[in-house]
Amino acid sequence: MRTGDGVPDPVAGLRLDRSSPVPLHRQVAQWLEAGIASGRLPPGTRLDNEVALADSLGLSRPTLRQAMRYLVEKGLIVRRRGAGTRVGQPLDLPAPVPDSSYDELRRAHQEPTTRVLSLAAGPADADTARTLALPAGSAVLAVERLRAVDGAPIARLTNWLRVGLLDLDAGELEHTGLYATIRDAGIDLHAARQVIGARPATAEEAELLGIEPGGILLTMQRTTYDQHGTPVEHGRHVYVAARWSFEMSLLTP
Repeated sequence: MRTGDGVPDPVAGLRLDRSSPVPLHRQVAQWLEAGIASGRLPPGTRLDNEVALADSLGLSRPTLRQAMRYLVEKGLIVRRRGAGTRVGQPLDLPAPVPDSSYDELRRAHQEPTTRVLSLAAGPADADTARTLALPAGSAVLAVERLRAVDGAPIARLTNWLRVGLLDLDAGELEHTGLYATIRDAGIDLHAARQVIGARPATAEEAELLGIEPGGILLTMQRTTYDQHGTPVEHGRHVYVAARWSFEMSLLTP
């Protein structure tokens, strides 16, 4: 199908599921991303008639803009004054995948050790339930771990997962990373969203991590998603700032 100006309709065939926990803007973004990956929307395809796209899907313009912003941030589409919004030229780069601190340490030829502090199912708090796209109070599996290198603690890791996704074993988690365990269960960790910050350590954290009370901790909140955009797990971690740093690769449109 083509639009009135002869441009392929980028959302032809898209059926939004308004009962799905996947947000509408993410469903639109996933459809367009799949079209770009398959070649249905080749480089140079115009996507700048946001009013028509929003109207054809029965969406508000802010929702449609949110989908477009997601694709811009991934480097899949580009916006240029005078040229509009178009599908970008793909780069021959390896696709970034969510990775764990365990994997990063092993790649750096270090031997991390892990102690599982707790592993149990229980009701999710409001923020965790919302992040995992679950009804309030839903049961989730919570795992808390202490990670160290050369005997020095570097991080306290707390993760919540949807119940029923996989069986977690405390002994196994002390010898491998959580993400490796998830992938071994056949779950594709396709994307992640994370927020990094810093704050002083609480007295409990300082004792656990072997630092002075009030010492600086790096904080990270991360939510990982499968290939369908469904949240798989949510983590809230703290790292000893003097013993850890974050490294990221960025693409600029």
